[in-house]
Amino acid sequence: MQLTTFSDYSLRILIHASLKAPELSTVGEVSHQFGISRNHVMRVVQFLGQQGFLQNLRGKSGGFTLSRSPKEISLGEVVRSTEQNLTIVPCFAGEDTKERCQIEPSCRLRGILQEALSAFLLVLDGYTLKDLLQESRGLRQLLGMSH
Repeated sequence: MQLTTFSDYSLRILIHASLKAPELSTVGEVSHQFGISRNHVMRVVQFLGQQGFLQNLRGKSGGFTLSRSPKEISLGEVVRSTEQNLTIVPCFAGEDTKERCQIEPSCRLRGILQEALSAFLLVLDGYTLKDLLQESRGLRQLLGMSH
């Protein structure tokens, strides 16, 4: 299972906002500290705001912050929100797929992979954004944050 860059950036942005709280994070800071283009950061921040993970404040002194406590944001929730397609193999797409496999009616692979995907998401559900911050001092240092 490989997560998209969008999910990766989303998690990084949420980590940054957690570390910076209660101060606002900015698109410029995240772009600079993680080496991600401003356009990508803006797109992800906007999406995370629409999904209720971030509170986005526009204007000259604007920025973004978490809309909930880090302990209330599960990694599984973030991944389900940011991954548009958790289809591991074409037969996951359903009956309408053009790539229907000839052995699908008798094959157990689809069920096994579905079970594996469910287990993957269940593990992520067991962790929150707060769990990613246990080494917050080291993270702040690596990102050049002062406090």
